[in-house]
Amino acid sequence: MILPIVAYGDPVLRKEAVDIQKDTDLDLQALVDNMFETMYKASGVGLAAPQVGMSLRLFVVDGTPIIDGEEEDSEDFDPSLVGFKKAFINPEILEEDGEEWAYEEGCLSIPGIRSDVSRPERVKIKYYDLDWNEHIDEYDGIAARIIQHEYDHIEGILFTDHLPPLKRTLLKKKLSNITKGEVRVDYKMKFSK
Repeated sequence: MILPIVAYGDPVLRKEAVDIQKDTDLDLQALVDNMFETMYKASGVGLAAPQVGMSLRLFVVDGTPIIDGEEEDSEDFDPSLVGFKKAFINPEILEEDGEEWAYEEGCLSIPGIRSDVSRPERVKIKYYDLDWNEHIDEYDGIAARIIQHEYDHIEGILFTDHLPPLKRTLLKKKLSNITKGEVRVDYKMKFSK
């Protein structure tokens, strides 16, 4: 089932999300499946639970659309994205390291706005899968960036928060328009108005 994506301005995007309890009544498999379906419909590569109106520490990622059609020997090919499709339940970033590098980011909750964001090149993260198995994994490249972006969502942080003050000021009108629902998208959105 495709869920509406919460637009910039909704308070749920600014809350620190809560852990999911192992004995939850929530059908986690259905939620994860719906989040993947929603993300694909909106042509995204990551989606966090707050973006579908649920203040839970959960996000899904699939970086394979970025490399679809790319040749492995191409300079644009990022091996970190091969097979990079999963759900992260109750994730906790343990380390971020490496040189910070800028890359143009966007967000399904903030349509029509993209900007360079600098982030560390590597991340070490602890999380649970859908069977409640604990994992500690390390990622680099675009995979690390996708994780950092989605992790920010469960912390109540948006990619625009990483922009310099002048850039944020220049985006104020566009962000206000998104809050009011004055934006065109080809996916279902929910505006707080």
